[in-house]
Amino acid sequence: MKRIFWVALAAVTMMTMQAKTPVMPPALKPGDTIAVLSLSSTPKPGVVEKGVAAVKQWGFNAVVGRHARDEWRSFAGTPEQRRDDLLKALRDPGVKAILSSRGGYGAANVLALIPVDTLAKYPKWIIGYSDITGYLSAELRAGHMSLHANMCGRLADTGGTDRESLWLRDILLGKLPTYHVPGHEFNRPGKARGMLLGGNMSVFGDMAGSPYDFLAPEVLDYNDAILFIEDVGENIAKLDRMLQHLRLRGVLDKVQAVIVGRYDDCPPSRGYASTLEMVHDYLKDYNIPVCYDFPVGHDEDWNYPLIVGCPVELNVTNDKVSLKFVP
Repeated sequence: MKRIFWVALAAVTMMTMQAKTPVMPPALKPGDTIAVLSLSSTPKPGVVEKGVAAVKQWGFNAVVGRHARDEWRSFAGTPEQRRDDLLKALRDPGVKAILSSRGGYGAANVLALIPVDTLAKYPKWIIGYSDITGYLSAELRAGHMSLHANMCGRLADTGGTDRESLWLRDILLGKLPTYHVPGHEFNRPGKARGMLLGGNMSVFGDMAGSPYDFLAPEVLDYNDAILFIEDVGENIAKLDRMLQHLRLRGVLDKVQAVIVGRYDDCPPSRGYASTLEMVHDYLKDYNIPVCYDFPVGHDEDWNYPLIVGCPVELNVTNDKVSLKFVP
């Protein structure tokens, strides 16, 4: 009888812990320091320097990771070197946010060297998209929000003065946005509220079954969630398998809504007029709001900053979509 009591208490405790909304890292103030790191692949020459200049133009200080410009195979340093740069920035109380220079490939190699419990000790913004989705997934499992947003490449191109970059700056300063975007012919109208999570399908799909998986049952079973998805450079067959994987895992049965971003350089084939048509075939029978061609993806002119782990309110109609971040 005593054993049954303690097992039941442990189950209730786990449910309570998993239902808790991830912590939003503290807002930055002018003069605070952002660390520019290369968490995955090696950046192009000059990108780090121009990214630093844009961060300073925003009114922040910037420091650069020791291995941010390194080249080891296709990566910005060995997994151990990139891990060391990340841990140094996380442990430094003067660093308030971490901006990746680019995505590419290699997040899983680094995460394999950092337990989730270690990440949980340091609630700081990690910023990036594409392969950086792996780090964003790990951060949510560590109990922190993070930012799916453009990186140094975009800042290098625009000096940080474009609309998406200024939204990113404002979020870091504690100003949460509400986005309004046009509708799409495939939209399924409706309203939903839940914790926003998602990113690059290829990357978060490979997190499945790991401690860094933000789509694990222990997350989705105890949280209302809204999923956003995007990808780049994949063929229809590969995307089809990814969506089938989400369906077989039960993810599509558990989320409150789906935000479908762009599939850049993913040409239609196999009888589909567009990639979005294929995605629509998977989602059309789920009784949840779905919006299409939302501004998230690898087109940096159409990649709005999204706070992973933040509660949001989504309103989808045929004509328009609104996404509000709720503090």
